[in-house]
Amino acid sequence: MKLPLSFACGLYDRMLPLYTGEVRPAGIDLNFIAIDDARAVFDRMAGGLEFDACEFSSSEFVQRFANKACPFVAIPVFASRVFRMGYIAVNRRSGIRAPKDLEGRRVGVPLYTMTAAIFIKGLLQHEFGVDLGKIRWLQGAMNEAGAHGSPTVLPLLKKVSIENNESGRSLGELLAAGEIDATLGAQLPDEIRTNPDVVRLFPNYVEVDTDIYRRKKIYPIMHLVAIRKDVYEKHPFVATSLYDAFVESKRIALKRMFNLGALRYMTPFLMREVDDIFRVFGGDPWPYGLEPNRPTLEALVTYLQDQGLIAAPVKVDDLFVRTFG
Repeated sequence: MKLPLSFACGLYDRMLPLYTGEVRPAGIDLNFIAIDDARAVFDRMAGGLEFDACEFSSSEFVQRFANKACPFVAIPVFASRVFRMGYIAVNRRSGIRAPKDLEGRRVGVPLYTMTAAIFIKGLLQHEFGVDLGKIRWLQGAMNEAGAHGSPTVLPLLKKVSIENNESGRSLGELLAAGEIDATLGAQLPDEIRTNPDVVRLFPNYVEVDTDIYRRKKIYPIMHLVAIRKDVYEKHPFVATSLYDAFVESKRIALKRMFNLGALRYMTPFLMREVDDIFRVFGGDPWPYGLEPNRPTLEALVTYLQDQGLIAAPVKVDDLFVRTFG
């Protein structure tokens, strides 16, 4: 009898063979619940333990782990990772031309503690010398009025100037109107496509992110895979079974993407992107496991401490249960 196990995740290319059943975790009858709103997955897992396993915010997991308030364990499978230096938007009329110009400004962010914001702020501090303490933060949804989801957030450990957006307008609208000077987070404001005053801080963001990766091996990890601790403690084999299945599912996805006879994705210059995968990443742009991701995970821990989410560093080796993968 296989163990029934629910797993909530976005329907990413690396997950598709698991969703279709082409890949089946050993000893598990996997109920793959496809949910493309990652914030909803996090909120439902953190707030109500609705799934046996799911993609989960890496920053929130580390914060909960460090504060001993974590009802999950994690495996080193990374459902989402995104280079983020292209996700800083500014109003060109604000006079912001360089990262240091953000100091003393009012900056919109969907959620101060979201992983995308943690990485962007950390890189601004460590790579560009930005004093984050000199920024005033306005927290709210990027492209609609109100809050960004319904997160269960642990309190910050240091004083930060944060207000909630109660204007009845989105952060993007406020940026276009010049009422805030910049935004950063997991999305760009819609206005970047429609308003000539709203532009990226780094128009050459690909080169910026590539340079940081080559120097520091930091490829920001947004989401890891979390398993309910009670499920893992009762059935520890699920960690290895799921890890092996995720590895195989990703292998299939990469093989299909590399078949350029007919483009699998609506990316006109996919051939050039595949060339970059081999040139920059040695053929695997999305490694699982601890060692190839150690620099990124150690950077995340550093940024979390700098930004007041954890009191002291945690060892990245302790964040994940054994998978024997």
